[in-house]
Amino acid sequence: MAAALPSPAVFAADPVFKATPAFDWSGAYVGAHFGYGFGSSRANVFDGAPYNTHDHFGTATAGVQAGYNVLLPSRVLLGIEGDLTFPDYLDSGGVITTTATANGILTERLDYAGSLRARLGYAAPRWLLYVTGGLAFAGERFEYTSPTFDEKKLSLRTGWIAGVGAEYAIGPKWSARVEYLYSDYGHTNVQLGSGLQSAGSFDFQTVRFGLNRKLDFVGGNDSNFGDGGPPNWEVSGQSTYLMQAYPSFRAPYSGLNSLAPNGQAKATWSNSLFINARLWDGGELYFNPDLVQGFGLSDTVGLAGFSSGEAQKSSFPYPRFNPSRLFVRQTFGFGGEQETLESGPTQLSGKADVSRLTVQVGKFAVVDVFDGNAYAKDPRKDFMNWAIWAPGAFDYAADKVGLTYGATAELNQKNWALRFGYFLMDAESNSNNFDMHLFRRGEYVAEFEQRYTLFGQPGKLRTIGWLNSAFAGSYRATLDNPALNLDIAATREGRIKYGYVVNLEQALSDTVGLFSRWSWNNGKTEIMAFTDIDASLSGGLSIKGKSWGRPDDTIGIGGAINALSRDHRDFIAAGGMGVLIGDGRLNYRQERLMEAYYAYAITPKLTATADYQFVVNPAYNADRGPVSIFSGRLHGEF
Repeated sequence: MAAALPSPAVFAADPVFKATPAFDWSGAYVGAHFGYGFGSSRANVFDGAPYNTHDHFGTATAGVQAGYNVLLPSRVLLGIEGDLTFPDYLDSGGVITTTATANGILTERLDYAGSLRARLGYAAPRWLLYVTGGLAFAGERFEYTSPTFDEKKLSLRTGWIAGVGAEYAIGPKWSARVEYLYSDYGHTNVQLGSGLQSAGSFDFQTVRFGLNRKLDFVGGNDSNFGDGGPPNWEVSGQSTYLMQAYPSFRAPYSGLNSLAPNGQAKATWSNSLFINARLWDGGELYFNPDLVQGFGLSDTVGLAGFSSGEAQKSSFPYPRFNPSRLFVRQTFGFGGEQETLESGPTQLSGKADVSRLTVQVGKFAVVDVFDGNAYAKDPRKDFMNWAIWAPGAFDYAADKVGLTYGATAELNQKNWALRFGYFLMDAESNSNNFDMHLFRRGEYVAEFEQRYTLFGQPGKLRTIGWLNSAFAGSYRATLDNPALNLDIAATREGRIKYGYVVNLEQALSDTVGLFSRWSWNNGKTEIMAFTDIDASLSGGLSIKGKSWGRPDDTIGIGGAINALSRDHRDFIAAGGMGVLIGDGRLNYRQERLMEAYYAYAITPKLTATADYQFVVNPAYNADRGPVSIFSGRLHGEF
């Protein structure tokens, strides 16, 4: 899972789209697309002996495009467009071919594909039909692994591309499209340092859907991205670049999952679209495609309370496509008093009955629905540390980027809410595969939220109970059998894990808020998805800058104390490896950390943040650290 992709904080989306009868196809535009790509490859490999492969491959894809159109009086359209497309985030995504030789394994991967194309089309008032073609290019990575030799080599390939498409205006500035593209990248020859030679070719076909937004401010004065479109649609997005670094620290020894002691700097970059549609009365569809790139510090290991909620357990040198959230929501109103729901990434704006039942089914994060907190919830905007923006001991169901499949039901009343959910668990710890033994395996979550007023200021108290039925290993069973050599996978069977969370948020004034979380689990079985914490206490303050004339700025000060169960700490001390921790041995102490940040609003939708974290006993080891971590974050919304 990700350092988990958390539920994005609600930010202002642009107004609900309003249908209009006409569309001007001329001018500049930008957009995004997603779809599916498939192709075939042939390779002749020489590695001491000849090997020939012929493979077919496929992957979900997504990317961005930009172009410029000229519409002639005859309604013939002439245009030019450039695009970049990336494969999905799974390990298999983008694998073109794999060749096993007597000496090792050669894997050819597609990192990205792009094109520069001309477009010729015919434009009706709201429809555009077109053909397109031009130059294609692709970035490849050759990975060779053998008992004595590991090597990676990058290669840039060129070829040609052609296709057809149709585009429809859904508003005065927005259009939606579907297109088919065929790319041929010809032949290339690659030689690795080991002496291995590969000569091959491949083609790539994509069927993709996209959204384009006219840039009327090019040559004009309109810079608003969000107006236009049909009723009941909202589109918003975000981009977050986060850099973290730390200097060298004391470390007399290190293990496989240790934070590297010699200091380093790493960065992540996430880009998201939130496409929300009202399907019928009370029925809504939400789709949130992402492009993610980068690395967490030390490849996202070495800290139980990891320093960046944007860091993924899967690291990507190039942007990778994550389909992310895709779910439907049905709300049943019971009448009476109504409230206004503000527009956000996972919330369409509008009116709703205060007394209502909401059912949600699909792919999303457990913490999208459970464990909300106004002051510590979104590492793209507020606290970054895993143990502060989330309850550290909540081992919630998720893949490596923090998402799962599930269903929830919420009964909302004026002063309280009751939520239930069932979610698919990982088939094994820290994986992207889900256990499909429905209801025999899975996670059950219940939450009660009490809203109240204290000294005239609003507050919320949430109590969560959860139970995981998973194919999991036991710390104690592994320790009790020396023949297993600390291989916890050898003890995996159906096991129960449970825990609870208490979550408090309390406004102290209109500019200051207090938050705190206490979380605990029974700590008998291996971590399935989140992080190596069995008990955690966190809390802090969030302060808005109104008093010093910066109402959109925020100061955050928080801290956390994390602990392991007896079985868990004995396993790690013996040399066992957790999801994020494992120094080979352990001088156990509670992991303690603090975090402080200042978020400076450059504009209402662009924020720069300076952040400092101090970690004592990283990964519960008093022999190592402490560690000072410095972060810079740039977050934009549209």
